[in-house]
Amino acid sequence: MAPDGVFGDFGDRKDAGARLGAELASRGAVPEDAIVCGIPRGGVVVAAEVATALDRPVWAIVARKVGAPGHEELALGAVGPDGVAVLDDELVQLVGASARWVDKAVARARNEIADRVATLPRVIDAATVRGHPVIVVDDGVATGSTAAAVGRWLVAAGATRITLAVPVGAPETIGRLRSEYDEVVVLNAPAGFMAVGQYYRTFTQTTDAEVQALLGT
Repeated sequence: MAPDGVFGDFGDRKDAGARLGAELASRGAVPEDAIVCGIPRGGVVVAAEVATALDRPVWAIVARKVGAPGHEELALGAVGPDGVAVLDDELVQLVGASARWVDKAVARARNEIADRVATLPRVIDAATVRGHPVIVVDDGVATGSTAAAVGRWLVAAGATRITLAVPVGAPETIGRLRSEYDEVVVLNAPAGFMAVGQYYRTFTQTTDAEVQALLGT
């Protein structure tokens, strides 16, 4: 793990995924029944490269962030694949989000998850992961709310061991996520982290068509 980051550490998500996959492969044999899954959209691009490096198929694991009122980029929490919401209660109170507003935001997230699951191939569910080790991949973590929701859902679903693998993340977030996962693998947790996109030279939005194509291979 690099102690300090510089802007543009990774060329793009494919580059980051190839480097992340090489790091995971270097750590030793991956169980034959391990499942590699990415968090759409961008996480699936990274996960596809990781899956190639580990000689595994790539899956999607669907979760949605619950953004703060008027500041969608600020995550109050996230809704996991089964619709369970994981919220930061202190942050909810700090931004003044009412219980009614949160309920509506969670309901929207659940609907979005249902819509995405209906349109994407190879989306994991509880039956898929039960009894298997799972490697969750994203293109980076800032607040980590979505990754936390995914980790808690995987535990409840009966995954035997869960690993979070990301190219870059905020150091304090990485520290918190270690309590949600058996292992967290991160290539760079730079001091002064502000946003995931700062550490990519190309960080364009991934489209649904790209995700569908990667999952369909």
